[in-house]
Amino acid sequence: MLRKAIIPAAGIGTRMLPATKAVPKELIPVLDKPVIQYVVEEARAAGIRDILIVINKDKPAIRDHFRKKESLELFLEEKNKLETLENIRNINRGLQIEYAFQEEMNGLGDAIRYGRDFVGDEAFAVLLGDTILRSGNSDPVLGQLIEVFEEKQAAVVALEEVPGAIVHRYGVIDGRALTDRLFEINGLIEKPSVDDAPSNLAIASRYILTPDIFTALEKTSRGYNNEIQLTDAMSLLLQKQAIYGWRFEGQRFDVGNKLGFIKTNLLFGLEDPGLKEELKKWIREL
Repeated sequence: MLRKAIIPAAGIGTRMLPATKAVPKELIPVLDKPVIQYVVEEARAAGIRDILIVINKDKPAIRDHFRKKESLELFLEEKNKLETLENIRNINRGLQIEYAFQEEMNGLGDAIRYGRDFVGDEAFAVLLGDTILRSGNSDPVLGQLIEVFEEKQAAVVALEEVPGAIVHRYGVIDGRALTDRLFEINGLIEKPSVDDAPSNLAIASRYILTPDIFTALEKTSRGYNNEIQLTDAMSLLLQKQAIYGWRFEGQRFDVGNKLGFIKTNLLFGLEDPGLKEELKKWIREL
């Protein structure tokens, strides 16, 4: 059973400056919850119980968010704000959360290397801390990947079809379709040009990896943007073992850019029972 997950959350968030100068991009709120809390909730819903969040020295606020704050809980209890109190207590309920500090911003692959001791000899999940994925059914997106992993006993990544014009923003796979959703991956390219992209199937912020990835990362040279890229390490791993891709059922919300942030908050607001009618009324009046 998959028990552990790494959440890389050390990036600076340049696309959302100046908001992210003091506030980590992972703590930018969608309605009343920071993005990384949605990510942690997805992991918990998929059965994950041990989480390592990789941060940098300028992001202690992420630890503060998940740390128990007895003075706040006492205040809410005294004010009889019991629903809010329950929401606060539920932030890290049932989870063991640890932290590692990425010393330099050397890429996603480098961030994953900080989890080697945490993972040990187990397979593990990776969930990027600045992207919300919502399932199209009752099974969380990570849960969908776990089902594939349990069947194939091999690494698997979430896939999303993206417009060809924006493939340069993502890691993209070359793969053979086994079903309408399952692909056997033959190759991976990090942020290819439109002409070089082998497909429009982008890796969508969720992975299940075997511990063999750490050996591959040690052999991985700096790639795109002079960083250690996880996709390059996975390409090395492909030489020895199969990797699969799953075109997940659901929707991805990238709140790490201004337009995505606005769209996500608007959509979530329109789904909120306490907000949707007033929000619809306001939109009609624009």
